[in-house]
Amino acid sequence: MKIRPSRTTAVVALTVSALAVSAVSGLTAASADGNGNGNGPREVRLTVESPTNRDNVGVAGAGWMVDLGLDYDGGLAQAGYTGAQLTGPAGHNNIPPFPGTFSTGKDDRLPGLVVLVSTTNGTLPGFSGPGTNLANLFNLTGVTDRDTDGSAQIRDTWIVGAPIAGQNVDAILTVAVVGDLNGNGILDDAPGVVQDADGDGDVDRRDLEAIGLASNVERVQFRINGAPA
Repeated sequence: MKIRPSRTTAVVALTVSALAVSAVSGLTAASADGNGNGNGPREVRLTVESPTNRDNVGVAGAGWMVDLGLDYDGGLAQAGYTGAQLTGPAGHNNIPPFPGTFSTGKDDRLPGLVVLVSTTNGTLPGFSGPGTNLANLFNLTGVTDRDTDGSAQIRDTWIVGAPIAGQNVDAILTVAVVGDLNGNGILDDAPGVVQDADGDGDVDRRDLEAIGLASNVERVQFRINGAPA
């Protein structure tokens, strides 16, 4: 006589099967690497404190801020951190007590950081549109925590002094830290300009992930206010 499985047996079998599929999916995601192409562990954890989603920021396109927190597992050496920074345009550029260069491109304090704004002007000198890495425009950089395990937290802030990303426009801020592409143990390989790698007409998280990342990608949708004070 052929014995038919009970309903309980069938439910158990389906549950085990579902768990197996879940486990395989989890292993696949976890092994998807440190290149930023999956959800595996990261060497750097990044948060955006300002702006936040749906914020309406600034005065006449300027006077808004980007405020970042970055936690590096490998500490200050891994970050390529070269010292505290207090800088800005014109007379503020690279002067004591905390000199730092001020321009578009790779940041001289955190050389793996990439900061993109989707509405960045492409006609201003030194700017190449939405792919322009804005990290070296950050004004204030310092170490906010160091742990006994060697890790370090860095705070990085930029007050936008000119309407370089437009006025009365919806914008997207995209931030990440590029991986160690040259194998020197330092996260110092951020490009000056991120290319539209997938050719879709936008420079976004997929183009950053194509480079290879050491951190999560943070993306914030906000509006740049054009009204005067």
